[in-house]
Amino acid sequence: MVAGTLVGMTRIDKNPSGANSAVTVRGLVKHYGETKALDGVDLDVREGTVMGVLGPNGAGKTTLVRILSTLITPDAGHATVAGHDVVRQPRQLRRVIGLTGQYASVDEKLPGWENLYMIGRLLDLPRKEARARADELLERFSLTEAAKRPASTYSGGMRRRLDLAASMIGRPAVLYLDEPTTGLDPRTRNEVWDEVQRMVGDGVTVLLTTQYMEEAEQLASELTVIDRGKVIAGGAIDELKAKVGGRTLRIRPADPVELRPLASALDELGITGIATTTVDAGSGTLLVPILSDEQLTAVTGAVVARGVTIASITTELPSLDEVFLSLTGHRASAPQDATPTELEKVSV
Repeated sequence: MVAGTLVGMTRIDKNPSGANSAVTVRGLVKHYGETKALDGVDLDVREGTVMGVLGPNGAGKTTLVRILSTLITPDAGHATVAGHDVVRQPRQLRRVIGLTGQYASVDEKLPGWENLYMIGRLLDLPRKEARARADELLERFSLTEAAKRPASTYSGGMRRRLDLAASMIGRPAVLYLDEPTTGLDPRTRNEVWDEVQRMVGDGVTVLLTTQYMEEAEQLASELTVIDRGKVIAGGAIDELKAKVGGRTLRIRPADPVELRPLASALDELGITGIATTTVDAGSGTLLVPILSDEQLTAVTGAVVARGVTIASITTELPSLDEVFLSLTGHRASAPQDATPTELEKVSV
């Protein structure tokens, strides 16, 4: 089999346990020498949803995926996927999962169509079904015109799409996407996002690891943030933003001439807890950081008292990148420290 491309076989639609959670993880621990890559991770992924797992390099995201796809075994804890225990029932589990790793792993010497057909046959699909499935997925991923070309001639984005198509050959119930758009240009990234959304629309459950905040917001219904092998936060995106606290009040005067005088007036008021007002001349708005409803009332009251005609006034939650920075102390795209470099050698 093409290494790292596909773990799943034929799809089994019904979760044997009957539970609503497609993936359940409790207390997973994994060591690499003295380093604890996972340190008691708990996780639940609801059926037919996308769970985004965020974390910097070396946080343990790939280790989690490798355990859930039966490629390695945990040192402690347990996990079930589609009702199957990852340690005690690996053979049954591999029939219902698919995996796309961080790098395309198709056979570059073979044409795209032959890659998909070969995987279909390795998964015991009848020849006719394997041919039909290869044709269907090549069309779905806009690769039909390149079907007879060796994969070595494909661009990085085309190889990534072929890799995703390969992971779908067996119609998996649960699909693991481990940083699937790393290194892709924005257009190809959007194409991958569209395809993932179609998969979820077909009922597939997706566990997505990523360092891209935009990707997480685009695809995930819930998030789990991992740092140094531990889950440090989880929930819906808006819930995480609310936990971090803080909003931005965006005020747009009807007359742009009022922008800077209004900003100066608000700063001079010295409302407790209000940071310096920022003028966004491009959009014709003032950005006022607020931490409480009392501050919101004070700012809007000051604007009204000044007699400024307002075209619009809205509040915005922090960006997901700001949430991650607040939770971990560093941005998602930055390595934690020297330790992750060692962990990356074993694909943590």
